[in-house]
Amino acid sequence: MHALSDYDFDLPPQLIAQTPLPQRGASRLLHVDGERLIDRHFGDLADLLDSGDLLVFNDTRVLKARFFGVKATGGKVEVLVERVLDDRTVLAQVRASKSPLPGGAIRLADAFDAQVGERAGEFFTLRFPADVFELLEAYGSLPLPPYIEHAADAFDETRYQTVYAREPGAVAAPTAGLHFDQPFLQRLRERGVQTAFVTLHVGAGTFQPVRVENLAEHQMHSEWYTISQATVDAVQAAKAAGGKVVAVGTTSLRALESASQSGVLQAGSADTRLFITPGYRFKTIDRLITNFHLPKSTLLMLVSAVAGYDTIRAAYAHAIAQQYRFFSYGDAMLLTVRSSADD
Repeated sequence: MHALSDYDFDLPPQLIAQTPLPQRGASRLLHVDGERLIDRHFGDLADLLDSGDLLVFNDTRVLKARFFGVKATGGKVEVLVERVLDDRTVLAQVRASKSPLPGGAIRLADAFDAQVGERAGEFFTLRFPADVFELLEAYGSLPLPPYIEHAADAFDETRYQTVYAREPGAVAAPTAGLHFDQPFLQRLRERGVQTAFVTLHVGAGTFQPVRVENLAEHQMHSEWYTISQATVDAVQAAKAAGGKVVAVGTTSLRALESASQSGVLQAGSADTRLFITPGYRFKTIDRLITNFHLPKSTLLMLVSAVAGYDTIRAAYAHAIAQQYRFFSYGDAMLLTVRSSADD
């Protein structure tokens, strides 16, 4: 229905949040209520949820997935682990003046050698000499998004993780969850708001621009998710009681909707390439908490499917005019799924 150019907008660079606010919950919240745009504080979310509503969080944990190193020839390389395949093997982006050859070695962080395996599209398989997670933690660095201009420091290592992160595997944070701290989660529970978790390991593809004007030609990147039976039961219980299912972030939404393609949410694990654009009929989620997304991104298309294309255009114009902070360390929005998905 729409073309790539329909999802472009001009963003003043100073609105790209480069650092997190001192407190997690100190951000602003743009409440998109039908056609109304209401400027709020993130803490107001507690008053916008009802007892019996269910918040669904993505509990993935961001890996220290970036390495700098050298090839045997001395050429410099940058490695970004995309996915852990097993306890010794990863799928990774390898940036170098010339691509490494299968069978060769790359010295990473001046600490260990990784053996180069087969190429898989834009990625390479790399074989590590010891446990992948231990080497990542010991020698890797946090892969902040490309629009954040400083190298990750100790503060980022804390604040670019959600407080409930527990399943290592992502190379980017599920950023809507960064606004929640434990006291606020407790406050929500005391108000009768329920919580549940999914896992979707966010890949580097989340930052890749769409490169085709015809969106039907776009090849969506693959991400792995898992949904437990306990979460399925919590969703069913909330809906049966008249509560709303509120996805915390686009990654939680994609996991829930990917597992609902039969029409009913099902427990299990799988890769998903679900590409949500306006016209999509949502099967499980009722509301979405999300940050502001990049121009021409699949995530901007997704939120346009949730709230309506024209509504999101108006919301983003309002956010820019009101100097909201954008992207991973920025402010948040609360959206409600449109009853009609015709735009």
